[in-house]
Amino acid sequence: MATLTRQDLNFGQVVADVLCEFLEVAVHMILYVREVYPIGIFQKRKKYNVPVQMSCHPELNQYIQDTLHCIKPLIEKNEVDRVVVMILDKEHHPVERFVFEISQPPLLSVRLNVLVFPKLPFTLDGVSDSDSLLSHVEQLLRASILKISVCDAILESNPPGCTFTVLVHTRDAATRNMEKIQVIKDFPWIHADEQEVNMREPRLIPLKTMTSDILKVFIIIRFITFDTATFMSRKCA
Repeated sequence: MATLTRQDLNFGQVVADVLCEFLEVAVHMILYVREVYPIGIFQKRKKYNVPVQMSCHPELNQYIQDTLHCIKPLIEKNEVDRVVVMILDKEHHPVERFVFEISQPPLLSVRLNVLVFPKLPFTLDGVSDSDSLLSHVEQLLRASILKISVCDAILESNPPGCTFTVLVHTRDAATRNMEKIQVIKDFPWIHADEQEVNMREPRLIPLKTMTSDILKVFIIIRFITFDTATFMSRKCA
């Protein structure tokens, strides 16, 4: 978890560090639980004091890290509305969407040794307040990871040959920043195709809501049943 110091603190960076670390674990867990890749490429590790499954495949790990690295500056500026882990069948039709809706309270002021934001003004002269805050956030993240780890109990099995992609829904005026980032990082972001964004007659399951004074994340799953999937015959453009 990110730690707060007595130095001049970028509040948005702390939130982005915490959230990107969580999203990395969540993506790995989704790929494992939904069997997008063989279970043999995953290894058991511990995050947030609970066992998790993390990929040990270098190329997959690099893709996930590069994705989050490009998203992070937008999270720092509170320009990300949703991050979606989309599972696609072998014809590139979406069968599941794990949606992470993100919101942050407005930051009222940032000063040396002092953070002020709704409900929780505190100084950094002592670390007890900040430690308590991050401990609470860690508990929420742990509960969310545990929810993801058992979501297969409420979902149907996916068809064989699935892949995945990550969609980022940005707020207004953030697209230009994404374009600048992709030039600098040489990691291409493109506008999603309509068929990647939309699902026909999806069902919805609210999975978890975590709310703290620095961050709120609402996790939902959108998926199609087998009967619905049979109507989705449009070819990938």
